[in-house]
Amino acid sequence: MIIGIIPARYASTRFPGKALIDIQGKSMIQRVVEAAWRAKRLDRVVVATDDARIANHVRGFGGDIVMTRADHPSGTDRCWEAAQTITNYELRITNYENSHPLLTTHSYVLNIQGDEPFLDPAQIDELAGILDGEVQLATQMIRVHSAELLHDPGEAKIILNDRQEAIYFSRQAIPFLKNVPPDAWHLHHDYYRHVGMYAYRMDVLEKIGQLPPSPLERAESLEQLRWLEAGYRIKLVETYYESHCIDTPADVDKVLMLLGR
Repeated sequence: MIIGIIPARYASTRFPGKALIDIQGKSMIQRVVEAAWRAKRLDRVVVATDDARIANHVRGFGGDIVMTRADHPSGTDRCWEAAQTITNYELRITNYENSHPLLTTHSYVLNIQGDEPFLDPAQIDELAGILDGEVQLATQMIRVHSAELLHDPGEAKIILNDRQEAIYFSRQAIPFLKNVPPDAWHLHHDYYRHVGMYAYRMDVLEKIGQLPPSPLERAESLEQLRWLEAGYRIKLVETYYESHCIDTPADVDKVLMLLGR
């Protein structure tokens, strides 16, 4: 079973209430939910929120919600609380002979970003398609084609092993290319940056939800480094779909212009 969980909070620091903003006739959260509904590999789609305004709005267009605490430091933590709520509910109602399988240790949660209103359902299916029970954690990457993106500290770059698992994520461009000008590095080496969603196997999500912040995580401000430091494996899937996040009011017009809408 693969469940898509969309964390959505109202109290965004840079853009309060952004989940409910209107984008060409639909709220941002409705656009994300509908994209997840169109994905072929999800068994269920749930919005995890701490705000009654978001919950009521999602129910209004037929969406499924789980209420969570307001103090979660990350979407991963909110996903874990929501997954626990769903699991406990299904344990109470399940008829073991006739019902859908429970969320088991070989079930997965996809953390779908609630601020990407033009998410392509195929991108969800790309990531869900590798979740075979052996994969502990997974996410996506996209090839870097410009020096500007490569050296942008807002973009997390990735180095991989030969099994397409992450060795490290960094805001710096890695690896360093000796005797090559930095603005030409992307022409001499295949660089990748992190985009897209996270997938967590249920038993792993439970464990990483209990890990304290790690030194590398604090240094780079990247939560996935906590998991790597603890010894978990993160599988990477190359995607060709760009992520277009809405972080500020100005981003709405930028994304619409970029997509020609």
